[in-house]
Amino acid sequence: MLARVITFAVDGVDARRVWVEADIRLGLPAFTVVGLADKAVREARERVRAALVNSGYEFPLKRITVNMAPAYLRKVGPAFDLPLAVALLVASAQLDGESIESTAVVGELSLTGEVRPIRGALAIAEAVRRHGLARLVLPRARAREAALVPDVQILGVESLEQVVATLEGHAEPAPLPEPEQDASDPVPDLSDVRGHNGLIPGLEVAAAGGHNLFLQGPPGTGKTMIARRLPSILPPLDPDEAIEVTRIQSIAGLRGAAGLVTARPFRAPHHTVSAAGLVGGANPPQPGEATLAHRGVLFL
Repeated sequence: MLARVITFAVDGVDARRVWVEADIRLGLPAFTVVGLADKAVREARERVRAALVNSGYEFPLKRITVNMAPAYLRKVGPAFDLPLAVALLVASAQLDGESIESTAVVGELSLTGEVRPIRGALAIAEAVRRHGLARLVLPRARAREAALVPDVQILGVESLEQVVATLEGHAEPAPLPEPEQDASDPVPDLSDVRGHNGLIPGLEVAAAGGHNLFLQGPPGTGKTMIARRLPSILPPLDPDEAIEVTRIQSIAGLRGAAGLVTARPFRAPHHTVSAAGLVGGANPPQPGEATLAHRGVLFL
């Protein structure tokens, strides 16, 4: 039997749709994953097998082939565990295929069937809305972040059993978790500065117009102290800007479950930072300091 589940792969600072197709046929027991999957995705075979068995479901002892399409897009990370498990449940007739219509699934599984948090929940929720899907199943720890996107029903789950019960309608979706306290340090205030009467108006002009600012002078004259207080006079983030900043920080793994970003970012990388660390790079692509400073201040 063939089953198809929709999920999303984080690519840069966006999310791209991926179809997880599971085919179960008679033959010697085998479990093959194809579709340009990295080692973490190939290791999902063992996590999914243990999670299904430990959650009380049957793991089919047949020839299993899982394809992740499109094949040209590299699939990275453990967030494909849950859609892979759901695809196997549908293909083995342990879950009704109609229950996953217009539904995207994403999440990491433990060996006990527990659903663990992932990165980029906000970017995935935005992609779900962009593709016209109605529901998103993801770890409950990231449900509040994904709920920032309107017009998408967010189903936060904590275990594989809860996923099946919620999709089949036997259980009500869990409520959104309480927001975590933002542990970021308070922003230094420019009003604390005494003196520098010739420099303060320059900061005000740069903040008002969004200009670059060049500070020159001997060590100890207050360049860094002044620069760190620039965000305190920037206008507050509007809702669209806050969503952009939150999406980037979520993909970089900097937010946890703290919810919407309310303060403009301030990034001050060390002078030995690499080119990839500054502008982004690696494989898969990760945001660099310039991207993390989006809508805020990059202090070099």
